[in-house]
Amino acid sequence: MELKSSAPITAVQSSLRTAVAAASAVAIAQFLELEHPIYALISAVLVMDLSPLNTRQLAVHRFWGSLLGAVVGAVLSYPLPEGPLAVGIGILVAMLVSYGLRMPGAAKVAGYVCGVVIFAHGAQPWSYAYHRTLETLIGVGMAVLVSLVPKLLGVKLPSDAQSD
Repeated sequence: MELKSSAPITAVQSSLRTAVAAASAVAIAQFLELEHPIYALISAVLVMDLSPLNTRQLAVHRFWGSLLGAVVGAVLSYPLPEGPLAVGIGILVAMLVSYGLRMPGAAKVAGYVCGVVIFAHGAQPWSYAYHRTLETLIGVGMAVLVSLVPKLLGVKLPSDAQSD
């Protein structure tokens, strides 16, 4: 496999953009005194891409998956007893709802967040759901904003043709 001459530039730009988006997301979440700024960091890192189009697509999946998983987890935390079975049922329901809503790109995130709500936040599921959604929104928002900054040195990606 041969590396193109733009590979080091692309690596630096991708790393720099991701670092700026994640650090900004954490700073905002800490300024707002949110419970878990790490989720803003995770969201920013996972959705950041050199292509603004790809970043926006990943951001949409991440946001809707987090929101759906948080709501399903909060709702199911009341009737389901605590334990592994409840986590499994919650993940199953959240993912199936995501697929039913024709959001397959959000299904894994929905399942993951739902599982976390049921497993670790059953005592106050709505508070966690609210904060998790807000922290995710901050992370994806910062990634989208940073992705809109023009790339350095004019490196073009194949996906740029679609997003220009």
